[in-house]
Amino acid sequence: MMSVETMKNLNLKTVDRSQLVQRSSVRLDPDAPREERLQEFIRQIKNPYCYLDGKTVVKISFSNTDTTMEDCLEHYLRGL
Repeated sequence: MMSVETMKNLNLKTVDRSQLVQRSSVRLDPDAPREERLQEFIRQIKNPYCYLDGKTVVKISFSNTDTTMEDCLEHYLRGL
């Protein structure tokens, strides 16, 4: 299993697409507790930082900030 640092630092140009998991293949029990759903998501997706969405390789990263995604979306929507 890859370390977290290795997962975070995958290069999109050289990543082996055959090793990535399709996001749509992940199945979670909506009635399970949040913590259990998170653990199951990570178990199934294998690398939460880099996966496939259809034919597209998706790579995500997180900023070291107190601002939440909800805060960013609200700010964006207020600016429309």
